[in-house]
Amino acid sequence: MSLKSERRGIHVDQSELLCKKGCGYYGNPGWQGFCSKCWREEYSKARQRQIQEDWEFAERLQREEEAAYASSQGAPSLTFSKFEEKKTNETKRKVQTVKKFFSPSSRAAPKKADSQEAKSSSPSINRQASLETERASKDFIDFLKSFRKPGQDILKQCRGFIESMQHKKDLGIEEQSEFVQDFYQNMVDRLQTHSSFKGSSERIEKVMDQIENYIMTRLYKNVFCPETTDDEKKDLAVQKRIRALHWVTLEMLCVPVNEEIPEVYELVVKAITAVIEVDSRRVPRDKLTCITKCSKQIFNAIKITKNEPASADDFLPTLIYIVLKANPPRLQSNIQYITRFCNPSRLMTGEDGYYFTNLCCAVAFIEKLDAQSLNLTQEDFDRYMSGQASPKKQDSEEWSPDTCPGLKQMYKNLNLISQLNERQHNILSDAKQLEKDLIDWSEGVTKEVEDIIEKFPLDIKPRGQPVAAIDSDNVENDKLPPPIQPQVFVG
Repeated sequence: MSLKSERRGIHVDQSELLCKKGCGYYGNPGWQGFCSKCWREEYSKARQRQIQEDWEFAERLQREEEAAYASSQGAPSLTFSKFEEKKTNETKRKVQTVKKFFSPSSRAAPKKADSQEAKSSSPSINRQASLETERASKDFIDFLKSFRKPGQDILKQCRGFIESMQHKKDLGIEEQSEFVQDFYQNMVDRLQTHSSFKGSSERIEKVMDQIENYIMTRLYKNVFCPETTDDEKKDLAVQKRIRALHWVTLEMLCVPVNEEIPEVYELVVKAITAVIEVDSRRVPRDKLTCITKCSKQIFNAIKITKNEPASADDFLPTLIYIVLKANPPRLQSNIQYITRFCNPSRLMTGEDGYYFTNLCCAVAFIEKLDAQSLNLTQEDFDRYMSGQASPKKQDSEEWSPDTCPGLKQMYKNLNLISQLNERQHNILSDAKQLEKDLIDWSEGVTKEVEDIIEKFPLDIKPRGQPVAAIDSDNVENDKLPPPIQPQVFVG
């Protein structure tokens, strides 16, 4: 098995990450391969076609209804002329209602009177904001203070937009997304024409980041994973899929990362932590920051393992492995949320857009992963997926001569670790047996001593009379010098 053959199911050419319309920006599977700008154009065209089809269908229904009524009543009489006129007006009104519902004008902001009425009747607008929302509002106001009059205008526009979004909760999530994207574009155009920001794209980008942080913190609960979408269903499907793929190894994905190196292992853990943290953020930009952080940890881990900079072919398989190890919560919901409500300039260009596109590709690969992608037989793949068997470690000697030497060394190290693990298990077993033998020997010796004492009991004789003088019979005592002359003690 060669390294080249292993990559055939995972390799993604860099041109495939770009918009398929050829505009040069990054595409996205969520936008059917288009970038944000091209997707909105295609979506707008499709919606206009749908509106036209619905309009034609409504007109056809009107004509059929009028024809059926005329045929059932015969020639129209003067008596029913007013009735027919009223019916015709009613039918036209229904058609106009259908047209208005599907037309872009229906998404316009409500009139001032309606807005005031909705504001007074909607308790959600006046509800107590969370601590995070209050913090975001305070930070946004403090940020705008340095801009003085332009800052007041920006704050007014943002507050008006948030208020208008409160009246659009019943609309589809795609329409809400389009409102947010239109607001982003309108704010960029407004800032570009203002003297304080003219010619300073960096300042405009900084302001737009703060605007996104402010409005999306306020709208998060309403637009993240709404009940009107199937985002939750997709989340559960992806989690189930990742759990079923728990057996996939580094070698199957050809991941150039050696987790036996402590520094590399620490980077892998940090990458897993970063991709899990995506779900804890509210703002799309902050979620992208977590994805970028995860990707940079991956590149560092590959660089340390290979002692050279990582390539795109190394990055994507490693990102897939990290996602499989992490199984991030609400993965599809977070991807859809970023796609719908992030500032499009971040997704179309820059490192954030590149890493996010790769994450989308990784998730798409996991959803379609099959036996051929992992260079397995269909039989083995089905057995691993069902849990009937688990993959065995392959001996490095079975590889072909053109296999990567690093991969061979990796397998050799894994085999050595397996042998050491087995030896350690044997040592622990022998130590437990030795402990048992010592306990048995101690108990045996104690029992033998007790048996001997029971068989040969000790016969202790009574104590005799004490001796009056130990050296009383020694007649030479008087000739000894005083220091060593024995003394006589009376018992």
